[in-house]
Parts: sequence; C-alpha cells; structure tokens
Amino acid sequence: MKIGLFIPCYINAVYPEVGVASYKLLKSLGLDVDYPLDQTCCGQPMANAGFEHESAGLALRMEELFRSYDYVVGPSASCVAFVKENHPGILEKAGHVCMNSKKIYDICEFLHDIVKVKELKAEFPHKVSIHNSCHGVRELHLSSPSERNIPYFSKLRDLLSLVKGIEIFEPKRIDECCGFGGMFAVEEPEVSVCMGQDKVKDHMNTGAEYITGADSSCLMHMEGVIKRDNLPIKTIHIVEILASGL
Repeated sequence: MKIGLFIPCYINAVYPEVGVASYKLLKSLGLDVDYPLDQTCCGQPMANAGFEHESAGLALRMEELFRSYDYVVGPSASCVAFVKENHPGILEKAGHVCMNSKKIYDICEFLHDIVKVKELKAEFPHKVSIHNSCHGVRELHLSSPSERNIPYFSKLRDLLSLVKGIEIFEPKRIDECCGFGGMFAVEEPEVSVCMGQDKVKDHMNTGAEYITGADSSCLMHMEGVIKRDNLPIKTIHIVEILASGL
C-alpha cells in the first residue's frame, strides 16, 4: 500500500514534532510512506466560519496532491473528519467527485483498523489521561460515545496499551467537549475557556502527568489553560507516545 501523509496546517506551523513522529511511526512499521510537498489547509476554518465556497479550491488542491496514493493518513481527527464528511459535498458543487473521502484515515484509526498493529517498540513510563475529541468520537468512531448504549471501546486505549511502562486513565466525563471547537473558541471565548478549565481539571483528577489524544487542536486549547493557570499537567499528542524511542 502507498500512503500519503497529510499534515494539517496548524501541526505544520505549531507542532511539527507531531508530523515528524507520524512519519517515523509509519516507517517503523515497514509501510511505504510519502509526504507530498506543497500541502495547504484542508479548508475547515473557512467552512466553519460560513464561507464553505472558499474552501473548494483547497479541496481540489488536496485531491490533486493525494491522487496517486492508496491511503491518505493524518494525525488530526478533526481535519480528517472534515475531508471525509465535508469534501464530497463541497467538491460536488464544483463538479468534481471526491476521492480522498474514501481513503482518508486518522493515523490511530489507520493503525488500529487497517494495519492492525499488535506490537510497538515504544516505551513511555508515565501516567496519561486520554482525551476523546468530539470529531474523533462521533465522526471517526475512535471510541464509543457515552450518549449511546453500546459496549465500551477505545482505539486510542488499545494502541496505548502496546506501549511499555505506560499507565492509562480516562476522565470521569469521558468524552465531554474541551471547549475548543474551532470557530467556537473565537466567537464564544468566555464559554470556551470555562469548558477548557473544567476539562483539564477532570483529566487532572485521574492523577495523570499528561493529557493525550488524537487532536492537536484540542490539546492546544487545553495547553493554553494549563499554561495560563500554571497547572501541574502537560499535553502530548498520542503519536508522540506511540513513536517514543524511534
């Protein structure tokens, strides 16, 4: 299989170490991975702000860049979900049939469901609390949503359980929103901050040293709360844990 690594713009600009860890992790599993140059934003910010038509050019650009790959894999549940769920409708209006939506996966989803990883070389002797992001839970099904009466599952927990020395926890309100929500944090900052503070406290109550998850955007929001309030906990993207030691 030929994999095109999709690195969202905010990871490229703010958390490049997550992109590097994603590449190293996929390569360590013997996969054929390529990073297409000249990647741009997937268009989610424009669409979320009510200017969906302005994201069509970006969606078309992404289609062209990843045309030759069997899979498109990215370390961002939110951006992957946008491509999967929204690009088809956006591109239909532009007279184009979306192909990426059929082959794009969050990296955790890809490792769990497609590669079916059973062992990792990673070692992370720390206590971590899993953050289940809204897009990851309800659009990509990375874990079971608490509002549905279905058996519990967590693909993030399954992958983390392969890491040596780790202790895994989950907050009491297991998939409550952290308050980021993209444009929501801009338009309703006061509510967003309160939600972030509540969420960080919920993670801290587990006794964890780190909050981890599949969305750098959520982790970024909580990191802001942590730094502002000088709280004794850190954030780390799950891929950095899975790739630790590589």
